[in-house]
Amino acid sequence: MNRPIARLALGLLIAAVACGFAAAQELPTAESFVGEKLLFEGKVSKIIQGIAVADITFSFERSGDNYLIRSQAKSKGTLARLFRFTFLQDYETTVDPATFNVIATKKHDVQRERIRDSIADFNYAEKRVTFIENDPNNPTRPPRRIASDLSSPMNDLVSAAYRIRMMPLKVGDKFNVEVSDSGLIYSIPVTVVKRERQKTELGKIWCYRVDPGIFGTNRLIEGEGSMSIWFADTPQRTPVRAVVKFRYGKFDIRIQDPKDD
Repeated sequence: MNRPIARLALGLLIAAVACGFAAAQELPTAESFVGEKLLFEGKVSKIIQGIAVADITFSFERSGDNYLIRSQAKSKGTLARLFRFTFLQDYETTVDPATFNVIATKKHDVQRERIRDSIADFNYAEKRVTFIENDPNNPTRPPRRIASDLSSPMNDLVSAAYRIRMMPLKVGDKFNVEVSDSGLIYSIPVTVVKRERQKTELGKIWCYRVDPGIFGTNRLIEGEGSMSIWFADTPQRTPVRAVVKFRYGKFDIRIQDPKDD
């Protein structure tokens, strides 16, 4: 278990989509997400099957003239007891309602005793994203700075999922999603694979399986692996499951019924 797993917890849904025939689709709008709260549980399996390692939450709300998406990935007790490893990642994503471009991303990242606080500022007039990361445990350490050329539309890991939920798609579609993470820009290829049913805590739901290419050289996650995501074939296009296979085993994230929380 290491840092990429915590990043994956928020990054698992970056290419989630629901699809069907465009003429028959009822697509959600950004405003339809306001007030939405989603809860997921992540489990890792390799030698031991189905260890619950993380709770993951998303909320979408208005904040002044903008949208604010709050997301959190937090390690569960089993992970700490068995592997002496804990993590916490808090994201705050500010989005422009007119364009749905990300304006700013704030992160609070804790890995055991390691803590990093960062902000990414997206300046579309200057076509530049600037990322600054600080170490609260070492205030004398110079901030880490990364800047990249910026295009539009642009997303961070969290806002990308919401943007794609609003897109008309169909099985067999292939497209790229532009994502900025830690000041770097990634063009993530996505394939809408098939429509199938998934058994979830919310019931047995028809979903669309999507495979985003986040692994590989110069990709979001270096190294070998694969990801599949299932999105409910409903007007709201709620993500219900994501599976990542990588060298540590399989990471399976499933939606939880908030009434049971």
